[in-house]
Amino acid sequence: MNKIAEIKNLSKKYFDKKHEVLAIDNISLDVYEGEFLAIVGPSGCGKSTLLNIIGNIDNKSSGEILIHDGKKIGYMLQSDCLFSWLTILDNAILGLKIKGLLTSENINYVKELLVTYGLGDFMESYPNSLSGGMKQRVG
Repeated sequence: MNKIAEIKNLSKKYFDKKHEVLAIDNISLDVYEGEFLAIVGPSGCGKSTLLNIIGNIDNKSSGEILIHDGKKIGYMLQSDCLFSWLTILDNAILGLKIKGLLTSENINYVKELLVTYGLGDFMESYPNSLSGGMKQRVG
């Protein structure tokens, strides 16, 4: 199997006025194409912090994250984080809009994805009309 990502000696420290908290301490792992990987542990052990760092939502304190073959990392948050005042399609294209990549070709691709994921009939609907699972698919 092809290795698609490597995490080497990853650590994360948080600081407040009085304390330093070591959220992640020297984690290393490899991820291979086609592999299913589970990150489990008790509340507060650093699972979300690890995913936030891998997804470029947070910064690491030390270590390396290597992504091979031009792969991109996607991250599904626990809550759907959809804007209630935007339609499903508008929520789905928001990232493209922010990055300045909103073209008719990209919009059509997003529409195709919504159809593929069973959301084609809901493109002009709002998040409050969707089930939790449907919201996750939009996210």
